[in-house]
Amino acid sequence: MMEIEEVPELVNPVVIAAFEGWNDAAESASAVVDHLMEVWNGRVVAAIDPEDYYDFQVNRPSVGLDDNGFRKLTWPSTHVAVASPPDLDRDVILIRGIEPNMRWRAFTAELLAAVDDLGGQLVITMGALLADAPHTRPIPVTGTATEPDLIDRLDLEQSTYEGPTGIVGVVQDACVKLDIPAVSYWAAVPHYVAQPPCPKATIALLGQLEDLLEVSIPLGDLPDEARAWERGVDELAEEDEDVAEYVRSLEEARDTTDLPEASGEAIAREFERYLKRRGQDD
Repeated sequence: MMEIEEVPELVNPVVIAAFEGWNDAAESASAVVDHLMEVWNGRVVAAIDPEDYYDFQVNRPSVGLDDNGFRKLTWPSTHVAVASPPDLDRDVILIRGIEPNMRWRAFTAELLAAVDDLGGQLVITMGALLADAPHTRPIPVTGTATEPDLIDRLDLEQSTYEGPTGIVGVVQDACVKLDIPAVSYWAAVPHYVAQPPCPKATIALLGQLEDLLEVSIPLGDLPDEARAWERGVDELAEEDEDVAEYVRSLEEARDTTDLPEASGEAIAREFERYLKRRGQDD
């Protein structure tokens, strides 16, 4: 089992987790945890020993230089960090890793044992998938929860998905068996721009976290990056008439659908987030 550095007792901690790989289209979900690590000053307190879970011919170690100029070997792993956001009345456990290549059940058990040791009260997993979504419209995010009271309180759904799953699905299933409340948010990334990053999808996932935690999360450079990303995709579409026509068809299909993003409630939520961030900046 992984060793956890000694930390002060956490206050009603919530877990936010994301994994690179199958669950992470355009690295949109793992970018959420990276962003939170930065804006909330997360501190890594534990890491899974990769020897038992990763195929190093698939997820290779990397070589680089440390701060002193010495060569350093970094192994692929999954890290657990803690943070105390200034505007939140609870602590946060951040999990950022790579989907394992083997022994998923043992991996999940070890990870959730660390969550239990740190007192985690709620597990939030983040994911992203490729979908028929136009880049010019708000990124759709679907949310599911494991318990009826969470479904009602957060206006989410119980997952009805059937088919292959990734480590996020395995973690959710383990939470159900261990009676740990769990929520999962998935962003739909336009499949015709699958290369990372997709800051627009990362912002969409952060917005769901803001609603759930009732806190304003500083976005830093993400809005500018999202606008630049959208302009770049616009330029690519303009260069290829087939792509441009395809995007127009996606827009028409999207605009004729009754979208949660276009509802008055969603617009009010977005305006409320804007006011909170504005107040924070002032």
